[in-house]
Amino acid sequence: MLAVLVLLFLSVALAGYLIGVYNGLVRVRAAVKLAWSNIDVLLVQRHDELPKLVEVCKQYMQYEAGTLERVMRARAGVDAARSSGSMSTLGSAERELRSGLTGLYAVAEKYPQLKASEPFRHLQERISGLETAIADRREVYNDAVNTNNVRIDAFPDVLIARLGEFPPAQLLHFQADQKTDVDLKAAFSS
Repeated sequence: MLAVLVLLFLSVALAGYLIGVYNGLVRVRAAVKLAWSNIDVLLVQRHDELPKLVEVCKQYMQYEAGTLERVMRARAGVDAARSSGSMSTLGSAERELRSGLTGLYAVAEKYPQLKASEPFRHLQERISGLETAIADRREVYNDAVNTNNVRIDAFPDVLIARLGEFPPAQLLHFQADQKTDVDLKAAFSS
């Protein structure tokens, strides 16, 4: 009888442990999804602000259509990468967008009336704020991905992760030139 009780206790303890591990894996997977969702919200907000910035610039920059088109193409590229969920594609598209915005801000230097306009300044500040928030959220996302990936690779969680089909998440990597801030002061100085 005692052996049956010990066996029953050990079975319940093992089941509880396995359930705890499984639920922990579910939580870290959900944290990755939440962190990505937070980035996605900011990318959509920035996506919505860029046409407004381009429209304000068009009023002043009649001869700079190429610069404005580059920003809009880059915007479309980020949107496509965001929709695909490919972190490597998103990193490349983000680099193109940052480059386009730097070029736009540099060209804006030629147009004092544009730089002085309240809509331009407001949109520039809004987009810069979104850029900062996106960078912060990338860090949170990568931390969540790292936690997820360590959990699904660590023993004994790896056994449950494989049985429960918990795939590794993809870090949001950026090349060295993408990690540096856009130097707006240099873009605006002659």
